[in-house]
Amino acid sequence: MTAKPLSNVGIVGAGSWGTALAFPPLGNHLPVTIWGHDAAHIARVAAARENAAYLPGVALPEKLRFTHELDDLRACDLVLLVTPSKAIREVASRLSTVGLREDAALLSCTKGVERGSGLRMSEIIAECFPRNPVGVLSGPSHAEEVARQKPTALVLGCADAALAKRLQQAFSTPFFRAYTSDDVAGIELGGALKNIFALAAGVSDGLGLGDNSKAALVTRALNELTRLGTALGGRRETFQGLSGLGDLMVTCFSKHSRNRAVGERLGRGERLADIVASMNMVAEGVPTTYSAHEVAQRHGIDTPIITQMRALLDGTISPRAAMANLMGREVGAE
Repeated sequence: MTAKPLSNVGIVGAGSWGTALAFPPLGNHLPVTIWGHDAAHIARVAAARENAAYLPGVALPEKLRFTHELDDLRACDLVLLVTPSKAIREVASRLSTVGLREDAALLSCTKGVERGSGLRMSEIIAECFPRNPVGVLSGPSHAEEVARQKPTALVLGCADAALAKRLQQAFSTPFFRAYTSDDVAGIELGGALKNIFALAAGVSDGLGLGDNSKAALVTRALNELTRLGTALGGRRETFQGLSGLGDLMVTCFSKHSRNRAVGERLGRGERLADIVASMNMVAEGVPTTYSAHEVAQRHGIDTPIITQMRALLDGTISPRAAMANLMGREVGAE
């Protein structure tokens, strides 16, 4: 039986990723409305048909709608949450008051782990929407390329096979390939944890350590991601796919990667506070380093790269000392 297609899409978050994610459903002739908390920003974007602050140079279709009122998303049967991880609980809680239909699907597109609780973004959303189906979207994707319709493949995580098919229909276009999986935890953890390792890859770049060093770092990062991710409920094979290996590669090597760029600046000796203050977007690897390190400690999981990055972000060791500590670990079998 063919799954009933979705008919009305809302996007919560008017940054670069939220704006870029409007293009696939628009390509499938679905009405899309983007909500942003800043009314002035939303008005500028709507008037200029360009998100100059977060996605400059990309023309936005006239049919793409914008709002700063969450109530305007009430009729949507699919809502994407694309806010920074630190805001997801507050925004999801506010959204839960607008009266979404109980069959409306919520799709988490934010990559992070909540500090303290250790909850994944979809788990927070599910707490706010206990009656609604919740899925996740992750994989190797930079907003700059998705918005310019460069070929991209991601994975949709959903426990409900019928809903996964509906989501796949909404997002699959000639430039955007959407795979499906029921390993929601693995998909989400792969997308969140890889940002920490992108910071480390950037530190390697900032120190000028070369290709051999970076290749070794990223390879061991995949091992560490898999070890922690499986302990937290993800499947090993998921971490070999788009939301694990694929996302790890693009984030560690791309010029578009904010996390890699932050790491590079750390490697060159800049202070974390100064780097963060100079950015208008969030590098999720920074808060995720803290939450992932705390979760790993609670579960007794060995995470040498995450541990060194936590110490580096805390300012208790230098970038060069962090890399030396990794290289100085006792050798053993791969």
